[in-house]
Amino acid sequence: MQIPLQISLHGIERSNALYNSVREKAEKLDRYYEHIMSCRVVLELAGRHKHRGKQFAVRVDLKVPGGEIAVTREHDEELEVALREAFDAARRRLEDYVREQRGDVKRHAPEVAGRVARIDAEQGFGFIVTDDGREYYFSRENVVTPPFENLAVGTPVHFIEEVAGEGLQAKRVSAHGRSAA
Repeated sequence: MQIPLQISLHGIERSNALYNSVREKAEKLDRYYEHIMSCRVVLELAGRHKHRGKQFAVRVDLKVPGGEIAVTREHDEELEVALREAFDAARRRLEDYVREQRGDVKRHAPEVAGRVARIDAEQGFGFIVTDDGREYYFSRENVVTPPFENLAVGTPVHFIEEVAGEGLQAKRVSAHGRSAA
């Protein structure tokens, strides 16, 4: 970590064992991802509930390049359980962040909106036009909902754009309203 670990206690008595436990868990995160810029851990006795007893809360804030990971976990009676759960959740969030940074996370293409411009029910294909005038080919197999046979000229749809050798194609076509015709 570029900035030393910060540990804050609220309503909890300081102990070397507690500090060492937090330090060990933070070091594991730092070994997993060496670009953590800072780690701040807040442990607090959130209050006493007359039926449940002590309520502990643990917050872990990690600063990473381009973002922040913040996790809070609470537990009745057991501070160590809240601490373990908070660091486990922070590790999972950090793993997700690292996968995203490496490009391992599949990004979904944005949906495009348009209207059915032409349709050939016998041949099983049609064309969608967007507000900016682009035209997309689609076939019966590309229609998700409603069935292809229920589409009509003017039906508003949304879809995923794909560029093919023949031009623009619409994939995963779904109607989202009534026909304008």
